[in-house]
Amino acid sequence: MHDTTTMLIELGAVVLGLGLVGRLAGRLGLSPIPLYLLIGLAFGHGGIVPLSTTEDFIEVGAEIGVILLLLMLGLEYTATELVDSLKTQYPSGIVDLVLNAVPGAVAALLLGWGPVGALALAGVTYISSSGVIAKVLTDLNRLGNRETPVVLGVLVIEDLTMAVYLPVLSTVLAGVGLASGSLTLAIALGTAGVALFVALRHGRVISKAVSSDNPEMLLLVVLGLTLLVAGVAQRLQVSAAVGAFLVGIALSGEVAHNTRRLFTPLRDLFAAVFFVFFGLSTDPSAIPPVLVPALALAVVTAATKIATGWYAARRAGIGPRGRFRAGGALVARGEFSIVIAGLASATEPRIAPVATAYVLILVILGPFATRWTEPVARRLRERRRSRRTAAAEIVGEVRAAESGA
Repeated sequence: MHDTTTMLIELGAVVLGLGLVGRLAGRLGLSPIPLYLLIGLAFGHGGIVPLSTTEDFIEVGAEIGVILLLLMLGLEYTATELVDSLKTQYPSGIVDLVLNAVPGAVAALLLGWGPVGALALAGVTYISSSGVIAKVLTDLNRLGNRETPVVLGVLVIEDLTMAVYLPVLSTVLAGVGLASGSLTLAIALGTAGVALFVALRHGRVISKAVSSDNPEMLLLVVLGLTLLVAGVAQRLQVSAAVGAFLVGIALSGEVAHNTRRLFTPLRDLFAAVFFVFFGLSTDPSAIPPVLVPALALAVVTAATKIATGWYAARRAGIGPRGRFRAGGALVARGEFSIVIAGLASATEPRIAPVATAYVLILVILGPFATRWTEPVARRLRERRRSRRTAAAEIVGEVRAAESGA
């Protein structure tokens, strides 16, 4: 009874704290993710007031949070949209992968983490935060801008890449031999491919089978199906997150719309729990020593994301101003960088503090980059133009003086 009472008190305090800091973040116009991470750091091992009885419960809630994040992400797209985006946006996707995964891999190797750490940190620096980006674009009323479909197309390619990357990372982290690892990876990728094919060809049938006019029944069926598929996917080394993502893709039309409406509060609750759990598992004293490399990595990969957006928007025939707006919008990292770091932290514990500091920096910088990249770039261009004009005038005056002499 005493343990149950303590658990309720601790859990109530954590959830209430999440609500209060979420409200504060909203008033400041920031993403609540960094504040959730800070709460986890404060209540974790080495924090101010370590939790004693709720950590196991929060760990399970964190797993559900990752699953719901990927389910809701999958609900944003249909399988047809994913295939179309892959066909039209793959050059931008390749540029995105090279420019943003390579810095993470190089940084991990320089830090002495080896190939496994390099693969994990490459994923952390590669994937942008769809949630933060969508919210900022909505807040800035940019959903109707010409460059916004380009931004969303890049995010779709990243999400598809995650469907391949996560099984690869899980196999590498398992540390199995070459033959066994190749077989496991083949099974994982084959399963993901079959699931995507089923979603593409039979998504309407699945949606019809799941559909219900009763919100309670729809909630229970979709949640049960998602957890079941996620568990089976985990058993097949595909990763539970990818399984949930594929369930979201399979649902379409009115079912997808109703599911998004029902699951949004549930996702937000468990996603917040996930960020808290990641903070709980990170020792706050390990962060200050890695702030410099995390900041350097954040600066480099912010610039490479801006370059990615500029390139993708240029391919779509968008002007210079829209290109810089697209680049600035892609800077933020968040939930999925933490998901990757959480998977890898058991094998490479040093990645957790770096990823925490890195995400804290970029999830705060992201909204500012979205808002200010284009105005700053425009002012710099105008300043260069003014300098060129002034220089040309000086040259003209000198030549006129020489000819007069």
